[in-house]
Amino acid sequence: MEYSRDGGLDQPILQANPEEPNSDLEDVLSDTNLSHFQRLRRAGILELNTLFRLAGPAVIVYLLNNVTSMSTQIFCGHLGNLELAASALGNNGVQLFAYGVMLGMGSAVETLCGQAYGAQKYEMLGIYLQRSTILLMTTGLILMILYIFSKPFMILLGQSPSIASAAALFTYGLIPQIFAYAANFPIQKFLQAQSIVNPSAYISAATLAVHILLTWLVLFKFGWGLLGAAMVLSFSWWIIVVAQFVYILVSERCKHTWRGFSVLAFSGLWDFLKLSTASAVMLCLETWYFQILILIAGLLPNPEVTLDSISICQTILGWVFMIAVGFNAAASVRISNELGAGHPKSAAFAVVIVTLSSFIIAMICAVAVLALRHVMSYAFTEGAIVAEAVSELTPLLAISIVLNGIQPVLSGVAVGCGWQAFVAYVNVGCYYVVGIPLGSLLGFKFNLGAKGIWSGMLGGTIMQTIILLWVTFRTNWDKEVENAKERLQNWEKKKNESLLNE
Repeated sequence: MEYSRDGGLDQPILQANPEEPNSDLEDVLSDTNLSHFQRLRRAGILELNTLFRLAGPAVIVYLLNNVTSMSTQIFCGHLGNLELAASALGNNGVQLFAYGVMLGMGSAVETLCGQAYGAQKYEMLGIYLQRSTILLMTTGLILMILYIFSKPFMILLGQSPSIASAAALFTYGLIPQIFAYAANFPIQKFLQAQSIVNPSAYISAATLAVHILLTWLVLFKFGWGLLGAAMVLSFSWWIIVVAQFVYILVSERCKHTWRGFSVLAFSGLWDFLKLSTASAVMLCLETWYFQILILIAGLLPNPEVTLDSISICQTILGWVFMIAVGFNAAASVRISNELGAGHPKSAAFAVVIVTLSSFIIAMICAVAVLALRHVMSYAFTEGAIVAEAVSELTPLLAISIVLNGIQPVLSGVAVGCGWQAFVAYVNVGCYYVVGIPLGSLLGFKFNLGAKGIWSGMLGGTIMQTIILLWVTFRTNWDKEVENAKERLQNWEKKKNESLLNE
């Protein structure tokens, strides 16, 4: 694709681009000369090929990034049960809060970049990337306050002073990670919108190798403890950020979408903030949901064993969840690209294929977890008591894995369509009106402990998944195409107004 200058405004000259959405899938689905079965078979082959080229590397990226954090927790676990509980509370408590905020706000880039790329408005992707980074860095300054005062917050929430002190020390080392998140998620969504996922996978793999070596040195050779382990984790995330941005600067694949820094990034921030906030609320309500599970578990009798067993299950769930998040990213890219390109049938078909594919993989993972229920905890700690507690929670873990094969994909569809605000309302009702109160009732009133808390919160997830399935099934995809066109026209109008005012 080439660009011309007209009156000071960059206008795209639309030419064939090998990476942009094409009409092959839409043509097959619309071909009345083929039987229904032939259309489905040909379309299925096309979509599965596209899906796994996107989802495969995306799954690897999220898995490797999750393993990077999880490896720190595993190393800390071998220092002792207190260190394991502290790193779990820091990672799955305070850090997960920031992760949810930053990833959620980054989802605004996912919606806008995906639809703009499908509509061949390539020059806007770089502006969206810069605009999002500005907002996320500002948000990072606010989140830093939570990290600094994490110890009194955790004690206020009922955690024991010893665990809160150790977890706070770990959290202090994660402060640089906040700003790595602020830069990483806009970059990541910017690349994904263009179906550029392989470079991020290579970068994440190399970073993981460096991270494991540095963590081992810091903990077992230098003896820097929890603070050192956390600082290595922050450093590893900054490696990922710098490497991905260097790729954007030098890659030919980004030459049309990244055209350098622009003052336009500082315009339209309020409207971008509103979409980013809706995205953040949607995702935060989900990540906080499981964070609250960790915090409530700390209030049960024998909190150290309870926290260890739940954190191990949550870590395993988070690991498998990264597979679904990879499909979530693929779903968002496919839906937003096809809507931006004006292909309603392709968008609807992509939803079906990505949901079924993720569900089948989740079922396989759930069976594997059940088979390993008695031994998987020993990767984290050598305690037999914790291993028994993990084994008792594994059936609930398996059900959660199956649900996570569906729910994140549907959230990806919502991001691709720009439904973040609606999903936020659904999450409030299902998670905080139903799930948490029910879990607390079962856990404390009926003395079911960790299993009761998890069961109640699982009920909220089931309700949310059913609602999203119903809404997605009833979606008018022709209308969604029109909504995408209107959204892009509004953003294009704001861009042109900003240029004329310069």
